[in-house]
Amino acid sequence: MTTDMPDNPLWEPGTRLRRPDPCVFVIFGGSGDLAHRKLVPGLYSLAADGLLPAAFAIVGIGRREMDDESFRTSLRESVSKYARKPLDDAIWTTFAPRIFYHRGDMADDESYQGLAKVLERLDTEFGTAGNRLFYLATLPQNFPEAILGLNRNGLVYNDAHARQWSRVVIEKPFGRDLDSAQELNRVVAQNFREDQVYRIDHYLGKETVQNLMVFRFANGIFEPLWNQKYIDHIEISGAETVGVETRGAYFDSAGILRDMVQSHILQVLSLVAMEPPVSTDADAIRDEKAKALRVVRPIKPETAHQFVVRGQYGEGWINGEAVPAYRTEPGVAPGSNTETFVSLKLFLDNWRWAGVPFYVRSGKRLPKRVTEIAVQFKEPPHLLFRDADTPIYSNLLIIRIQPDEGISLRMSCKIPGPLIRIEPVRMDFQYGTSFGVEAPEAYERLLLDAMIGDGTLFTRSDAIEALWRICDPILASWQLPEAPPPEIYAAGEWGPAGADALIQRDGRNWHRM
Repeated sequence: MTTDMPDNPLWEPGTRLRRPDPCVFVIFGGSGDLAHRKLVPGLYSLAADGLLPAAFAIVGIGRREMDDESFRTSLRESVSKYARKPLDDAIWTTFAPRIFYHRGDMADDESYQGLAKVLERLDTEFGTAGNRLFYLATLPQNFPEAILGLNRNGLVYNDAHARQWSRVVIEKPFGRDLDSAQELNRVVAQNFREDQVYRIDHYLGKETVQNLMVFRFANGIFEPLWNQKYIDHIEISGAETVGVETRGAYFDSAGILRDMVQSHILQVLSLVAMEPPVSTDADAIRDEKAKALRVVRPIKPETAHQFVVRGQYGEGWINGEAVPAYRTEPGVAPGSNTETFVSLKLFLDNWRWAGVPFYVRSGKRLPKRVTEIAVQFKEPPHLLFRDADTPIYSNLLIIRIQPDEGISLRMSCKIPGPLIRIEPVRMDFQYGTSFGVEAPEAYERLLLDAMIGDGTLFTRSDAIEALWRICDPILASWQLPEAPPPEIYAAGEWGPAGADALIQRDGRNWHRM
């Protein structure tokens, strides 16, 4: 079988997009939810766009008894349901024969040895040149076992000058705290070079998150204002209408700080706050992101109540439908104190952000599903229009990550007429209407980058540890005897009253999303 995948004009000479090398995409946890909802549908959409290499194959690894045809049939259903691109029979007949299933146990060396034989056969059949991308879509406790098993059985190329390559993509969560993250980093570093490791966070694949650097550093009117002289404060909000759904047992052991803030939200903060990188190389960008995280002022456990509010949703209403309290959700302990909402007040101790508070909030069972950055600029130093009939609003820049990705800027304008009446107006840009081009799903971009070998949007080991250094003291504060329990808020509200108090005592209010 050597039928080529659909091609794409982006690969034509003169374009800057690099074609991925031939490779086999190996999914540990191939029969699981992530592979069916995101990974294979994402790969199919890349194939439909002509962005996969011509020599390509997929191997799913799982413990279930299944043959190749059964695996392909189950994935066809998932692609039909979840892929960005509609299922096309012509494309599927080219894509499906490249999918294979290998039954294996990550604790069993024979499974890796059997996998090695499968990969050698696919190299011959499809011309994949010995290149392998291993994706760990398994439970986090299995990551070390898989990493050790791959290297122990000769499936990892450690020579940086080898013609063949092997890479590993590691899903979040990357540790539960600083100690466990450092231990996992140690295991990874003993078996892979850092340039072979791709710690994935799908938020960083979203088009607006990627556009943050372009917005800041390709527009001369914004970067000169991007500092403490002109910005009053910044808000980063991640709101979900859903509860814990089927993830009650996992979420009850994690909480929103680990599940959302430590990964997604603080990653976005690093892009908002970073200094200009010296180039667009992956390490240059990741250097600046790591520096931004390292200057976040630590929150001491004994004073955390001044900077942190945690909440937990009670029963309430979402979109006109009654929903249960968190403590009655399946898999959740009846007396659980796990937080489903958290708000933080953070400071970055460097020149650019001296004295500028970053207010962060994330929660479940909130009125809207929305993730956005709100940059509140300072009021003009001399208010010329203080006698106007209407109040003056300071400029507000909104960068919306989801849904309806886009950017808007609030400014003040005069209402037509003989009086000076001022009204805030918005300048809006939306991806969906401005370019007429369908944006790829976040996973699609990240999978393509991993195959190309571009680590820009993946998290480096030092940044992982910096993220946990921010969160560990907060988690420790909740274990103190005097720590109050989470503040209950009704489902369908914007979190607990304490979150409003956190920002209001500074004379500010949360931007209304």
